[in-house]
Amino acid sequence: QAQLRESGGGLVQAGGSLRLSCAASGRTFSSYPMGWFRQAPGKERELVAAISSLGRNTHYADSVKGRFTIARDNAKNTVYLQMNSLKPEDTAVYYCAADLVWVRLVDAGTPDYWGQGTQVTVSS
Repeated sequence: QAQLRESGGGLVQAGGSLRLSCAASGRTFSSYPMGWFRQAPGKERELVAAISSLGRNTHYADSVKGRFTIARDNAKNTVYLQMNSLKPEDTAVYYCAADLVWVRLVDAGTPDYWGQGTQVTVSS
């Protein structure tokens, strides 16, 4: 059974950094675009960043451009989200996701595969 498992969340002060990892298992996701979503309390889930299957194309939400970087290592079946200059408004549960179709991941926000999520809390 295909699974996505996030790690790396935690509590950090504003201005700090965290790196999230998403390890895939049960199948090879090297042909899947993958991404990170987040959901803060009382807010809708939003796409943070996405990366194409070979890593040649990326997409970022305006709110994280210049601060977050998405990357992947297909040999390790893992995708990463490096988060720098964190702000209190980045506090949310962060979810890894994957779908064979880019538009379902990026435009529709309805990917086939989801992780369980990891909490990121940024204190002021």
